Amino acid sequence: MLGRLNHVAIAVRDAERAAKIYGAAFGADISAAVPLPEHGVITVFVTLPNTKIEFIQPLGDNSPIAKFLERNADGGIHHICYDVPDILAARDRLVSEGARVLGDGEPKIGAHGKPVLFLHPKDFSGALVEIEQT
Repeated sequence: MLGRLNHVAIAVRDAERAAKIYGAAFGADISAAVPLPEHGVITVFVTLPNTKIEFIQPLGDNSPIAKFLERNADGGIHHICYDVPDILAARDRLVSEGARVLGDGEPKIGAHGKPVLFLHPKDFSGALVEIEQT
């Protein structure tokens, strides 16, 4: 059910600036900044040979990332994302095993234009987990 690691997300105040550091240091490809109003974030992806780093910055005062940055002023790892072949089947299996889905439990379209869900960090050793349908 669980596929490869899709990305690690790092919350920052300026996603483009943070991504440029990775681009300069590692020669990585950097995406354009993409606002995702439904999620309250702006994303910039750094593509590495084996995965991606997603830099996320708040989009508005009500962004969940703004709250994260209030608690973690320097930013930090926000979540990890795994690929799944069927997001609804993955959700149902995870729920049957005791995991809690955040929000209304229905997938939303994420930064890659694919359905995503977030899982409660208390159910995954303190890590906020995102699953994305491949």
